[in-house]
Amino acid sequence: MPMLRCALYARYSSENQRDASIEDQLRLCREHAEKQGWHVAESYADHATSGANLLRPGVQQLLADALAGKFTIILAESLDRLSRDQEDTAAIYKRLGFAGVKIVTLSEGEVSELHVGLKGTMNALYLKDLADKTRRGLRGRIEAGKSGGGNAYGYQVVHALGADGQLIRGDRKVDSEQATVIRRIFKDYTDGLSPRAIALSLNQEGVTGPTGKAWGPSTINGNRQRGTGILNNEMYIGRLIWNRLRYVKDPDTGKRISRPNPEDTWIIQDVPELRIIEQALWDKVKARQAKLDASPSQKIPNSNWGDRRRPKYLFSGLMKCGECGGGAVIWNQIRIGCANARNKGTCRNKHTIRRDHLEAAVLDGLQHHLMDPELTEVFCKEYTEHMNRLRNAHVASEAGLHTELAKIERESDRIVQAICDGVPGSKVKDRMTELEARKIEIEAKLSNADTPPPLLHPNMAGYYREQVSKLRVALDHPDNRTEAADILRTLIDRIELKPVLVEGKKTLAIDLYGHLAGILSLANKAKGGIGEDVAEKCTAMVAGVGSKPMAFGLRTLSSWAGVLAIR
Repeated sequence: MPMLRCALYARYSSENQRDASIEDQLRLCREHAEKQGWHVAESYADHATSGANLLRPGVQQLLADALAGKFTIILAESLDRLSRDQEDTAAIYKRLGFAGVKIVTLSEGEVSELHVGLKGTMNALYLKDLADKTRRGLRGRIEAGKSGGGNAYGYQVVHALGADGQLIRGDRKVDSEQATVIRRIFKDYTDGLSPRAIALSLNQEGVTGPTGKAWGPSTINGNRQRGTGILNNEMYIGRLIWNRLRYVKDPDTGKRISRPNPEDTWIIQDVPELRIIEQALWDKVKARQAKLDASPSQKIPNSNWGDRRRPKYLFSGLMKCGECGGGAVIWNQIRIGCANARNKGTCRNKHTIRRDHLEAAVLDGLQHHLMDPELTEVFCKEYTEHMNRLRNAHVASEAGLHTELAKIERESDRIVQAICDGVPGSKVKDRMTELEARKIEIEAKLSNADTPPPLLHPNMAGYYREQVSKLRVALDHPDNRTEAADILRTLIDRIELKPVLVEGKKTLAIDLYGHLAGILSLANKAKGGIGEDVAEKCTAMVAGVGSKPMAFGLRTLSSWAGVLAIR
């Protein structure tokens, strides 16, 4: 018998734990694998990462290699090392079961559906209980005037030992050097300087920002309702506020999203020893903020929250600086340039371009250059060949199920005939039950089988250009402009503005990078082809194929590198 190949996985969740925890877990797993006679093919680990999030590099690589057939067993210390989330645990088990890979742990043995259900529920309850206990502990520290986690700009963490020899946690003191910067920011703001002007001045003088990087306007201005930003931190007037925000995990991305809590749930504690800003100066800042909020220039008439969230210009949010990688923004009413050069002074790319010229150039590039017919033909050919291989495998699998279903029906007929000929039903009851169960399973698979996506039309580039032309016309009609702009934005991944030298003069060049899924969807929608959901799957499929021709087709289509030089 060939030796079974297994993979080891280890994880620890807290930064307070040591990397030795990983080695301890792997050592125990190796010893178990040796006793079982398994060959350890690979080891995977995630350091200081919560099990509530599946977006971990170690576990993602583990799953990818498992689906690729590199091993048939995954060995871990316990099931909660792989995940503490119920949904993620079930998803891992389901995907590995499809790939024929077993999960074995030192605590549970071979993992089954029972372990997934019970342990998944226990792990979820453990996380909830841990969160509740953590919040109770943090609240107690806040009510004692100590830090509830993290540290604000302007303060230092105090490291001291108590009478019992234990480290005292949560104490802070004012950082005199940073406090001077904070007072300057408040004073400059009340003198009429904008957050952008203050940030530029600090960066020019080499003053380091809160994160060790350059200052930005948002770092200073922040959000008044959420209490963020230098100008809104009430710690500077000796008020410690906790529970202003709560964080929930987005089930699709795994990222934490902040949401404001009702004001009556806030915990407020006075800490006069941490005051940096005098009350009179704080009040002047709040008065200026209120005045700006009430200014007519700050309000959009007859608008609601959704309108304010909509991009103001056609390509807002899609433009990037080719020099520093930062965003490109409106410098004035008609020109666009690097946001870091304008707001922080940390980028040398201070060239600008007229917004109407940029929009016209990008629309022309979308229509005539992004879908080059020759490159499109190569992509369609590679895509079609790959999809044909998938179709053949799909058809072969369905054919096998149909063949097995026919055999089950023939055997069932023979059993029925045998019973009619006098064979006791008790002798064939169990076999008949097995056949019926397998028949139901096969019929369910056949009814739920995915239909392979349609192939790309060979004249896809022509359809695409025709659709973009119609969208450009729709932009000139107020009734259709919003919808047309939204569709056009789906075609673009990013627009880079890069300084170049043309005929001895510096100017900005435009590099347009297309979004493959949006392009595929638009190119085929007119002829009843693939939709956006299938286009996204096509994009992921092409990117993950790994063969050189397919990768070449993807890079060429999704990253058109034609440069349009505009002065």
